[in-house]
Amino acid sequence: MSSIRITFLGTGTSSGVPMIACDCPVCLSGDPRDNRLRSSVMIESADTRFVIDTTPDFRYQMLRLNIRHLDAVLFTHPHKDHIAGLDDIRAFNFFSQAPMDLYANYLTEEALRRDFYYAFSDTKYPGVPELNMHVIDNNPFMIGDIPVLPVEVWHMKMPVLGFRIGNFTYITDANSIEDAEKEKIRGSSVLVLNALRKEKHISHFNLQEAVDLVKELGVPKAYFTHISHQLGLHETINNELPEGIELAFDGLTISVENTLS
Repeated sequence: MSSIRITFLGTGTSSGVPMIACDCPVCLSGDPRDNRLRSSVMIESADTRFVIDTTPDFRYQMLRLNIRHLDAVLFTHPHKDHIAGLDDIRAFNFFSQAPMDLYANYLTEEALRRDFYYAFSDTKYPGVPELNMHVIDNNPFMIGDIPVLPVEVWHMKMPVLGFRIGNFTYITDANSIEDAEKEKIRGSSVLVLNALRKEKHISHFNLQEAVDLVKELGVPKAYFTHISHQLGLHETINNELPEGIELAFDGLTISVENTLS
């Protein structure tokens, strides 16, 4: 049975951790697990490598892991903390001499074409990103040898795509999931879910809501991401979580089977 490897490139919320100008205990923490770039993961099989979202930290995320090649980028939604780093794809274009495949729904495609208009222009100047756009919906598709099943979730009133990838499900920027979409998650061996803070939030799951959802879905292993400095110190919160649930941290790697069970 083949497997896929997941690397957490970033696990922080839109401001990152530490937050600029903040002197709270989390932002001043000496624990490297409390240093969180904006949320993204890298997915790898033996033959395929792609990232989910290009955050404002994308360049540094690639440099600190010495990533020399990407096959594709998969997008969750059009908020800036998930798309702002797209321009740095041009470095991969330069060395591969090929366009980068992008996978996004219509809402995100519209934002990418607007914000990075120069990369989609009919008359391009030299050195701009070379992009090959694939518009996706809620139907399953393949990126190389990796199966991807979109899971639609709600970020207040915005539809956001989570993804079931093999036996791994990745969901960020959500505070509600409809029953039919929950069924796509059931059977996952690992679930990654956003858990912003302990207090309730208008567009993100808080810590208790995330814990409750993991229990409802019966997923045996879960990691929380898209974490703000308001949640608390990594070590403290991790020790409070139920068995089978942990806070993710930048650089964490896990492996799951590359199949939809």
